[in-house]
Amino acid sequence: MKLGYLFPGQGTVRVGMGAWLRRRPVARDRLDLVDTLLDRPITPLCARGPLDRLVATEHAQVAVTACNLAALAVLEEEGHRAAVVAGHSVGELSALHAAGALTLADTVRLVGTRAALMAAVGERGGMRAVMGLPVERVEELAEAASVPGEPVVVALENAPGHVVVSGVPFALDRLAALATDATKVVPLQVGNAFHSPLMAPALPGWAEAVRATTLREPRVPVVPNVTGEPTTDVATLREALIGQLTGRVLWTRTVAAVDAIATGVEVGDSKVLTGLSRRAEARCLSMSDPGTLRRLAKAVAA
Repeated sequence: MKLGYLFPGQGTVRVGMGAWLRRRPVARDRLDLVDTLLDRPITPLCARGPLDRLVATEHAQVAVTACNLAALAVLEEEGHRAAVVAGHSVGELSALHAAGALTLADTVRLVGTRAALMAAVGERGGMRAVMGLPVERVEELAEAASVPGEPVVVALENAPGHVVVSGVPFALDRLAALATDATKVVPLQVGNAFHSPLMAPALPGWAEAVRATTLREPRVPVVPNVTGEPTTDVATLREALIGQLTGRVLWTRTVAAVDAIATGVEVGDSKVLTGLSRRAEARCLSMSDPGTLRRLAKAVAA
């Protein structure tokens, strides 16, 4: 069975994450190594919280990456190899490491830099999930809700009928008011309008950090968020990684690209991407499901 590794992003953070990973020596060692590479240990915060501190951008992005990298270590120990990789938002950095394009140390450093830059932007907006509408209709609502200086844009195309918008509070409220009663608009517990032009103040520093980091040719194709197309071209991957800070995450297209090559495995401590894949009628297994590793082992043995 060919495997496609899908790495979750910041929205999957919760207190207690990584508990099953710490029961595996190879994963525990990887978590400890990430703590060593950071200027502050993140795994104690994952284990005990408090939640309001854990979900803060400067901590959440590093926390989910630590779990992603630990779960990857488990798969590597068991002899599994990906045929294609992708990551949701900050998860793209974990995917680049899994493909051999980034060293572990550079991955952790870039995630820390990204988190700090995005947190430094301050609270300029928010995000809301719009459920039950095609992306084209959400785009129309976003345009109608925007006024000069107060934008709202589609930030994440997560799955059919699951779209996330980013914008200033007034525009988000206006979009919710324009939606039909049958449409569910849910505020997300995030500190800013990620994947939107409102994150532009963080872009120069992020671009500088990415361009200063060695990016190697990946062993397997990587599907960037902003294109949804598999590639091994280093220049394309570098520019896509920079562009996704303010650009739209084309996750529905990304999942379709991975599904065309392999069975997806959500690598980390989350079932969010598995649920999104199923909404898109794509194959995906979550490592948070205790049966997944047994199923993968049987597939290899067969």
